[in-house]
Amino acid sequence: MTELNTKADIVVGVDGSDESFAALKWAVEEASLTGQSVNAVFGWTQSWDMGGEPDSEEAWAKIRHDIANELREWVERATKGIDFDPANLKLTSVKASGTTALLQIGHDAQQIVVGRRSLSRVARWFLGSLSASLAEEAEVPVTVVRLSGSEEESVTDAIANALTPGDEPVHYEPQSPVTEPSTRPIVVGVDGSETSRRAFDFALEEARIHHRPLHVMFCWQLRDLGVVPGYENAVPSVEVGQQRAEELLQGLMAKATVPADVPVTANAFHIRASKGLIAASRYASHLVVGSRGLSGLDAHFLGSVSRQIVNFAECTVTVVH
Repeated sequence: MTELNTKADIVVGVDGSDESFAALKWAVEEASLTGQSVNAVFGWTQSWDMGGEPDSEEAWAKIRHDIANELREWVERATKGIDFDPANLKLTSVKASGTTALLQIGHDAQQIVVGRRSLSRVARWFLGSLSASLAEEAEVPVTVVRLSGSEEESVTDAIANALTPGDEPVHYEPQSPVTEPSTRPIVVGVDGSETSRRAFDFALEEARIHHRPLHVMFCWQLRDLGVVPGYENAVPSVEVGQQRAEELLQGLMAKATVPADVPVTANAFHIRASKGLIAASRYASHLVVGSRGLSGLDAHFLGSVSRQIVNFAECTVTVVH
């Protein structure tokens, strides 16, 4: 097996927001377990509250110095209390949009890590998110860190009040989690494709590093099963489809090499992949999926599976390419 410290860098996008701070902290904690280096990247443009564009080399040098100081402050806060070697940290600032900078610098990274913006669910549906776009465009795994409690409560409060009779204000209270965060598994969605096999390998390594169980999910619909033996000219029932899905899943698992110290459970569920995996995210510490589905204009309006999961999952998500 390859030594962990030979892995490529973890590249993480930072911009001073709470979400990017959570992403930086996640990346540093990950690197503390693997021995990897972390490259904190800040992509900036003239619109980043920095006044007019510098007109001399001296002015450019001051801008770079100021940005480096900001990066160092963010990193010092994120690494506090974590056993992380400062020598494994790089600070990079480039004059480019955040997404462009991360795609360029993270081209050969082990993964790119970003925080998920706290847009409301409706806003994410209409506008999408930069993290979802990055996850679709990158050629390496992209991990989108969800900041706990970052959802905009004003929207859910408004919905709760609109649907509750009477004039007394009410406050939306989400359902209490069923499991403690420390006991939640890593969950990976599989479908038999080469991309989902890479997602499985990524998730398996995450489970090994973090000493968590791995739960493998095959969310299926009849069209995902191909031709079911004995039903070449007929539509199989859901019960027959479930049996076929379980056979396919067992075949996938039989080909996997799983370390003895990683508990693995596998289940097939008759449900759309996006819906099933988003539901699973409520009980997972980390959800890993392969990048597949629609692309381009169709993905923007209809939503690829990975885009829907990045936008609406309730835990940290990694999209593997």
